[in-house]
Amino acid sequence: MTAHVSTASGQTVRVAEGKRLVFGRGPGVDLVVSAGRGLSRRAGLVTVLPSGAWIANISHTHALYVEGDGYRIRLPRLEGQDEPAGGWFVHRGTALIGSRAMLDDAQPLTVLVPGGADLLDDEETGIHQDGDGTLLPLYLDPMTKIFLVALMWCRPWLVDPSATTALPRTPEIARAALEVTGAYHELDRFEADQEFRDRLAARVAEHLKVLRRKITDRGLIPPDTRVSDEVAVRVLIEHGIVTSSDLSRLTDPAWCSRQEDLWWAQA
Repeated sequence: MTAHVSTASGQTVRVAEGKRLVFGRGPGVDLVVSAGRGLSRRAGLVTVLPSGAWIANISHTHALYVEGDGYRIRLPRLEGQDEPAGGWFVHRGTALIGSRAMLDDAQPLTVLVPGGADLLDDEETGIHQDGDGTLLPLYLDPMTKIFLVALMWCRPWLVDPSATTALPRTPEIARAALEVTGAYHELDRFEADQEFRDRLAARVAEHLKVLRRKITDRGLIPPDTRVSDEVAVRVLIEHGIVTSSDLSRLTDPAWCSRQEDLWWAQA
């Protein structure tokens, strides 16, 4: 899967599966868009997944819109420091993105996912365009720490679909984070230093707490259901939030390096 992101001036960037592109007026973006102040300096994010492209607003202050045949949808602004929760998933076809002025002046950014007709779903508004595609009720950006935690949590059942393998507990997920990010210099410390081990496990526990809250907030389980490890992992897998194809990230040097920066540069 490869998506094509084009500016109104004709510049096109190809975004491969598993990669993401940040766009805005710049600086510090992958694709600089010539637009007025209605567009944020860091405006939006396009992440390419095996089944299409996810578009999200990453601005805390500016609106971002997605437009197609007969609709124009406002994407929710980013709240706090969390990853985008709302957004549109383009299974195939074309979506136009930009500020209100960009769309009104026919100067949008265009995202093309090779295939047939468009399908765009907005989890925040509940709007669904008829067509061939799938709504992602919860999205985790692969370039975040919480995604690594979710992947390590789900890994045993992704490898063993019978779900008979025991799921890792918090200290085991913490140790796996060290191994996946190549932080072998910290493994001995993890084994010998109780304070370090507890601190790292607490970071993982906080991410697990956030994942449980997201599952509940999105209504992915019946009310009053206890979000046990088994329930949470089943939800993450069955809704395609973490998939078996994500296991390939564990051998992707660029992804592992990014996770290493996230986990240990600020440790």
